[in-house]
Amino acid sequence: MPLPPGSEAVAPPPSPPREQPVAQVAQLAPKESPLKDIFFDFDKAEIRPDAKAPLAEDISWLKGHPQAAITIEGHCDERGTSEYNLGLGQRRAKAAKDYLVASSIEGKRIVTVSYGKERPFVLGHDETAWRWNRRGHFVITKE
Repeated sequence: MPLPPGSEAVAPPPSPPREQPVAQVAQLAPKESPLKDIFFDFDKAEIRPDAKAPLAEDISWLKGHPQAAITIEGHCDERGTSEYNLGLGQRRAKAAKDYLVASSIEGKRIVTVSYGKERPFVLGHDETAWRWNRRGHFVITKE
């Protein structure tokens, strides 16, 4: 159809480039930590025998990344008072740190913190949930 006199053709704006949603999602997804958590028995802060394999992997990673620094978070299940669980979480984090230090990881690379029962990993009010919440969680703070 011819344009009226005095008007000009206006081209539509170009379409935005098609983005690959899969690539975008991969970029936004949090990177899985190479460090493994360890779990504790009820009301205990001793390293269990089944924690030694994940700790060996953590030690290997830390030795391969000598500039890395980590925080070990001590967590508890919901039973007990908040004050008691903060102390227990700190003892758990310290036990994990002591294990790493005994395996030649510099203590100055490791910070410990306790969250007690305030940050459950699994919600629930039975042993199925509680066993996942009694943990030492390893967070890389500097790579």
